[in-house]
Amino acid sequence: MATVKLGYTPTHSGEVLKDEIEYRKISQRQLTQQIGIPYKALNDLLNGRRSLTTATAMMLEAALDIPADSLMRLQLKYNMQQASNDQTFMERLNQIRKFVALL
Repeated sequence: MATVKLGYTPTHSGEVLKDEIEYRKISQRQLTQQIGIPYKALNDLLNGRRSLTTATAMMLEAALDIPADSLMRLQLKYNMQQASNDQTFMERLNQIRKFVALL
């Protein structure tokens, strides 16, 4: 398996959510109170410092009517690209492949 090449830079799910709540004029505090997560957790997500979890995606879908599976696909593509840009991790994968090839 080679490095993930998507032909574009994936968007972190938080960036989409941040744009959406700004467009709707919903404050982060209002949204955290509505879905019951800590302010810091939402703020970190919206600023790309935290990955979206399935549970949070489902709560955001209930609150904002944005499909959770769409948000999770964005997050998955972003995570895959981040992992493929990590040289140490990619070297580890190559070592695993070499070992498996010898079996």
